[in-house]
Amino acid sequence: MNPTARTIGLFALLTLLFILVGYLIGYIYGDTISSMLIFLIFALVINLFSYFFSAKLVLWSYHAKIINENENPRIFNIVKDVAQKAKLPMPKIALIDMQVPNAFATGRNKRNAVVAVTTGLLNILNDNEIEAVIGHEMGHIKDKDILVMTVAATIVGALSFAARMSMFDAMFSQGNGRNNNGIIAIIVLGLAAFGAFLLQLAISRQREFKADMQSAKITGKPLSLANALRKIEDSVSRRPLRNGNPSTSSLFIVNPFRGGSIMNLFSTHPPTSERIKRLEEIARKGTTESFY
Repeated sequence: MNPTARTIGLFALLTLLFILVGYLIGYIYGDTISSMLIFLIFALVINLFSYFFSAKLVLWSYHAKIINENENPRIFNIVKDVAQKAKLPMPKIALIDMQVPNAFATGRNKRNAVVAVTTGLLNILNDNEIEAVIGHEMGHIKDKDILVMTVAATIVGALSFAARMSMFDAMFSQGNGRNNNGIIAIIVLGLAAFGAFLLQLAISRQREFKADMQSAKITGKPLSLANALRKIEDSVSRRPLRNGNPSTSSLFIVNPFRGGSIMNLFSTHPPTSERIKRLEEIARKGTTESFY
């Protein structure tokens, strides 16, 4: 399925899901039509917001700063070189002041794409490894993954937030005669869980393998990417990200979150060891034909 169809499908499923929840809540309170209409409007607002503003929201949530060549010529020149090799427009570059090494790409399309890297990534990787990581992110841009990835992350983040608010409201409403709050909390929690499942459907693990392959094709440095993944995985395992939103984990080249979060039940990344193994196979055989 092409990226446009996947995005439309994601929006359509979200809308139907919200209408269903509106029907169930309306059934509880005895006014299904009004409730369904409210939730339909809510779904449309989320869809429009996700399409136009999800990339900006993700960058804002990690305090990413758009930089120019003078501010960091090292990363600027690497991104420029990889973009030329990939035959893609030069993306904007965002720097995240974060010791956890990682990177992601976001944006609606290749013309307004942004490649974000953390200061931790620049500190632990050499130039060849950074180039290979940027090649991976350019692979996502080239394959038009970035809109689906960003929209899905934003939607699931919104659903998770709604679930938390519902639980909070139900906890503090006990004994106040609002007996339906527990039922509504269960419905919204189910909504969040199903939203996470949608994320898993919309963003296949296979796209990470494919972006790795694109990096190998674009840069010709599969072992550099393997080394970068090994370093990032080791660092994340020792010091995972604590302050971010797990719903955005799918955007990063390696999942920066660890622990018992409900989002970790729906892993969006294949095992890093398997990715490294495939990259080493590419280096050994000198071809990406057997990558899958």
